[in-house]
This record gives sequence, C-alpha cells and structure tokens, in this order.
Amino acid sequence: MADQQPGHPRKMRTSVRGPLMFSAFWAIVAFVAVVIFASGGSARAPRFDLAFTAAGIAFIVTLVIAAMLSMSHKDNADYLGKGSGVNLSSAPKQSHGFGSPRPQDPGAPDEPDTPGSR
Repeated sequence: MADQQPGHPRKMRTSVRGPLMFSAFWAIVAFVAVVIFASGGSARAPRFDLAFTAAGIAFIVTLVIAAMLSMSHKDNADYLGKGSGVNLSSAPKQSHGFGSPRPQDPGAPDEPDTPGSR
C-alpha cells in the first residue's frame, strides 16, 4: 500500500477487481455445472435453488482463497537478484569428495591415514 500514489490506478495485486473477477468466473462455472447435472435429465425442471447455492459457495470460497494468497505475497529483497548467492558464481568449485570426514584444505599438511588417528 505504501507504493500507491493518489490518482493512479492500483496494481492488479492490490486491486479488488482481480479476485472478484476470478471468483465470479468460478461462481458462473459452478452455477452452470449444477444446473446441468442436478436436474437429472431434460424431462425434469432445472434446480436453480441448488445452482444459486453452489454459485454462492464457490464465489465465497474462491474469494477467501484469493484474498489469503494476495495477503501472503511478499516481494523478494533487492539484494537477492544481484548475484550474491552462494551458488551463483561461475568460478570453478573445489571438490570436497563424497563422504570425506575432514575438510579439504589445499594449504593443510596431509595427515597419514592410520587406523587409530581418527
């Protein structure tokens, strides 16, 4: 909310139009599906009561889910995109060997591998 300016339209994430359109779409899909499948065939009358109930439930559930997802969104910090991560360097990496009990330091003197030295 701090990055909004008066007189300018809101971003889609902070606007209410996106989640409302998303919820309305799924409410319409639920309405049509229940009208078609709940009547039990073309010889019977369509069940609009069940269709409106399903549409209302679908609208509320998807609106709550969209609101929770938009509230939990957090932008990454600026320093994360600058290449300062551990594995972002293209320099050759020193191989430590699989299962090595001690760190591989090129400047350290080699210790003899005797059975009682560890």
